[in-house]
Amino acid sequence: MSYSHVPSAPPRTHRNLAQRVIAYITDGIQDGALAAGDKLPSETEIMRIHGVSRTVVREAMSHLQAAGMVETRHGIGTFVLDPPLAPLGLDPNTVVTVRDLLAILELRISLETEAVVLAAARRSAVQLDQLRAALDTFGESVRNGGETVPSDIRFHLLVAQCSGNRYFHDILNHLGTNIIPRYRVDAARLANDDPQTYMKRVVNEHEDIYTAIARQDPEAARAAMRTHLSNSRERLRRAEELLEGGTAV
Repeated sequence: MSYSHVPSAPPRTHRNLAQRVIAYITDGIQDGALAAGDKLPSETEIMRIHGVSRTVVREAMSHLQAAGMVETRHGIGTFVLDPPLAPLGLDPNTVVTVRDLLAILELRISLETEAVVLAAARRSAVQLDQLRAALDTFGESVRNGGETVPSDIRFHLLVAQCSGNRYFHDILNHLGTNIIPRYRVDAARLANDDPQTYMKRVVNEHEDIYTAIARQDPEAARAAMRTHLSNSRERLRRAEELLEGGTAV
């Protein structure tokens, strides 16, 4: 079924408008209303369907592209992609609870602390420039109060790509937005931080990873990645404690 024939979405509660658009398109894919190869309507049509701005639509598309669900072909349009095969039985649709996210983070610690070691040794000058660009976009989004998840995902996927081992990249790409816990959990509140202060700290953690890769220092890269992911793990543990204690997250 073509997306353009799907009726306008009913009101839904989401963290922001971009996530409402993301959820509606994702639901269409999962329900079979959108099949691989289907072309999404234009930005203008999506704006009309959902009553949102062009900026919101572009943020939503960035999310979906980062998750490997759609691709934009310049001058042609945006198309639904074939769902990637689940490596080792990993199914992103089963990542539902905070405990699931915590398990994914523990998996990432084992994967990404090794991937970044290889990245520091193998990265090219072009790849380093791409990492820098992703990190600059991340920092700019934080300063402007914009959406930070797409650039955060891109940074981690680029690190995996720099490793020269495509399986690191394939697994992280398959997990999509699930690799970024704050996509589901208000991590700033859990850390008792002002959101801007919290996000600046996250950017600084990424800067440490980038600096170690730029210096081609594998052990410093490993330490920086472990620190970053371990901090995320501790915040998620706090979220789990709050949930078990009956406090809404």
